[in-house]
Amino acid sequence: MDSMDPSRAFVRNVKRLIVKVGTAVVTRGDGRLALGRLGALCEQLKQLNSGGYEVILVTSGAVGLGRQRLRYRRVANSSFADLQNPHNDFDGKACAAVGQSSLMALYDTMFSQLDVTSSQLLVTDGVFRDKGFRQQLSDTVTSLLDLRVIPIFNENDAVSDRKAPYQDSSGIFWDNDSLAGLLAMELKADLLVLLSDVEGLYSGPPSDPKSKLIHTYVKEKHQGEITFGDKSRVGRGGMTAKVNAATCAADAGIPVVITSGKATDNILKVLQGERIGTLFHQDAHLWTLVGDQVGAREMAVAARECSRRLQALEAHERRKILLDIADALEANISVIMAENEADVAAAEESGYETSLVSRLALEPKKIYALAESVRKLAEMEEPVGRALSRTELADGLILEKRSCPLGVILVIFESRPDALVQIASLAIRSGNGLLLKGGKEAKRSNAILHQVICSAIPDTVGDKLIGLVISREEIPDLLKLDDVIDLVIPRGSNMLVSKVKSSTKIPVLGHADGICHIYVDKSANIDMAKRILHDAKTDYPAACNSMETLIVHKDLLSNGGLNELIFDLQREEGFSTNASSSVAAVTLYGGPRASSLLNIAEACSLHHEYSSMACAIEIVDDVFAAIDHIHQYGSAHTDCIITEDTAVAEIFLQQVDSAAVFHNASTRFCDGSRFGFGAEVGISTSRIHARGPVGIEGLLTIRWLLRGSGQVVDGGNGVTFTHKDLPLDS
Repeated sequence: MDSMDPSRAFVRNVKRLIVKVGTAVVTRGDGRLALGRLGALCEQLKQLNSGGYEVILVTSGAVGLGRQRLRYRRVANSSFADLQNPHNDFDGKACAAVGQSSLMALYDTMFSQLDVTSSQLLVTDGVFRDKGFRQQLSDTVTSLLDLRVIPIFNENDAVSDRKAPYQDSSGIFWDNDSLAGLLAMELKADLLVLLSDVEGLYSGPPSDPKSKLIHTYVKEKHQGEITFGDKSRVGRGGMTAKVNAATCAADAGIPVVITSGKATDNILKVLQGERIGTLFHQDAHLWTLVGDQVGAREMAVAARECSRRLQALEAHERRKILLDIADALEANISVIMAENEADVAAAEESGYETSLVSRLALEPKKIYALAESVRKLAEMEEPVGRALSRTELADGLILEKRSCPLGVILVIFESRPDALVQIASLAIRSGNGLLLKGGKEAKRSNAILHQVICSAIPDTVGDKLIGLVISREEIPDLLKLDDVIDLVIPRGSNMLVSKVKSSTKIPVLGHADGICHIYVDKSANIDMAKRILHDAKTDYPAACNSMETLIVHKDLLSNGGLNELIFDLQREEGFSTNASSSVAAVTLYGGPRASSLLNIAEACSLHHEYSSMACAIEIVDDVFAAIDHIHQYGSAHTDCIITEDTAVAEIFLQQVDSAAVFHNASTRFCDGSRFGFGAEVGISTSRIHARGPVGIEGLLTIRWLLRGSGQVVDGGNGVTFTHKDLPLDS
């Protein structure tokens, strides 16, 4: 629980909670009971009851259920003539009387199946005026809770003195939302959960794509900003009623969460401290959570505005920002290391995989290397506003194509805090605004690096140029902003990339897997092959450009070359350019042919990214079989051939359809810094816009500038076109 959102820390002290479920959750769109949702609700309450929580349920749905049963009875007893002349709708009080017993019978059946006892308490608002009744109610509920019985409350609409239960809002409470709020105060609950048919409170109607989920309600900020949609389709309340009830309870010191009742585990998630739904809390105005003070749209719009100010600077001014960032990184190395060491310790304690911890760790030499890469970026040719072509369209009509920033980029990355520095420096060099969401395992490292970088951005640009997204709950809102975010770059697991691609209309750039192959041909220099294989596998096994599959020509099996390669990979101290360093043995898993011939364990899959000191090995007949293998099992990232036969090498280089294809060089060279880009924002395996290591060029697009002297088209007769290429510097 140490990584819990601070605004959800109150759940540690929750013992007694009230859950209110509305008619829109209890029933389906056709008015029938939503038995699956009711079952999931009862299972959650049973789990909480067994876990020592005191659980009280306030339920709606009796009127709707009663109306459904009466309609069925009317149809069953009607003649054909009666059906031709439909009757008016039923009296609401009659519906409540019929439906209440049915609703309670259903709850009783479901809870009995879960070995839980429930009880029914029907109340009207008038009885709360009686102090003696209120005391007796409290005593009764306490007795029931002591017996582990779940009290189920509902307003007794059948005998309510309201003339019209769905219109009359007079009284102490006027719907089950306000009843739940009243009970929370009377029974001294520690938490009130209001289940709705939407995720929580939105800034506008949830169906409006511009509406955003409000994670924490601050009355002073949100009261005048929210636009409510229609009331509940079936109940008498709706979101307005829930907000009123939540505000009253929160003012009385009782935290309230409005969240979806359609999910099967949202109540449990609330009590686990997850940031779902909308929280109402009396101290909300004192909190300064980034996700609540600055919404997703505001953060993106601010980044765009700052990027335009960045573009307006002179080239030497943008260069100075990068040099200042490099200096700031080195000046703050001790505090950066302290925060990173805390992240690494927490990751190890949590049992994260070794490969993830390896990507997470920063060392002083890595920070110095990052600073140098930022300086290298600063010294590169100015990328923004560069003339790419000049064309004379007609006499005195000159068209220019110039480079320009994409706009605002959202980068979602896992584990590697050094990626934050590379991405931020590339964004500044290319004039883009940037939103960053790092993994929770690197939250301390990311926060201090973001702080250090922003401290070097002048006020004339604004530190909102680079926004750091704190909570993963903000990501869905960000992915909806296709009108203000221009590109999404997910850096991480296959699952992350696939989820992002399926969740947004914004263009996505990245790669899902780094399954890199090295094919050792029959003419390979074996000593060279050993050096390359060890570097590609052991230099940084967790990297996406690390070798994951070794493919060897069948002739190496008979001439002893394969034995040398395997022996060198599997010995504890392999080749190293640094005599003082040792290299752990590499575990080999065979493809169908290799596992049989070499008597080693078969790989679970040949499309697998180990990210550790392990790799697959397979034997093929020739270079064409190697190419086929790569196309079948690879990820189009980086693939390499080791051979002295230049003709075979050219076949491989030309036919392997990957972002990067090498001859006699380690796959570890596939890196923006090593390619001379200064840094990289990621590696792309897509075929549109950018491919391979993505540096500054991949973060730029083009603009067309046309300079004329009064020319018009005039149906094609206004000018005589020349379409003549002009030199760039004229």
